[in-house]
Amino acid sequence: MPTPQQPEILAPGAQEIAPRMKHGRGLFADENLDLLAHVLDDWFRIPGTSIRFGLDGIMGLIPGLGDILGGLASCIIVVAAWFRGVPYIGLLRMVVNLGVEVIIGAVPFLGDAFDIAWKANRRNYALLIRHLHEPRCHTWRDWVFLALIGLVLAAIFLAPLAMITLFVVWLRRSG
Repeated sequence: MPTPQQPEILAPGAQEIAPRMKHGRGLFADENLDLLAHVLDDWFRIPGTSIRFGLDGIMGLIPGLGDILGGLASCIIVVAAWFRGVPYIGLLRMVVNLGVEVIIGAVPFLGDAFDIAWKANRRNYALLIRHLHEPRCHTWRDWVFLALIGLVLAAIFLAPLAMITLFVVWLRRSG
């Protein structure tokens, strides 16, 4: 037992476990998360093509409920990333990937085609692995992606406000 003055020396190759990882270590193992992403995004292949789809694409065909169920299943990877200590920028990017898939996937048929092409679970699993192997490495693409999403959200919320303001100004001038 090390004394308070002596630091604990870890064995070579030993890694300190993130505080959140103490629970669910086996459930959120790489193999399980990779399998989940595979089942949800690219489990089946259309014969004669390179097009792959998973249960997420199939569930999306059920109006309303299918996209919600697919989104909930996809949340498992994001929760696992949080438990495993992925930085908040990585978690935010994963949530945005998931949100894009669920929102656009809610559009009948075209949204399902988007789900099959977007493969949010595969993207999120790759982000999880990247952030775990290089925990302090945030690429410029992470920040640009989030900045663009922020700009789009700001435009979506500000556009109605601008339209109402212009309408009120027009009413005052014409009346």
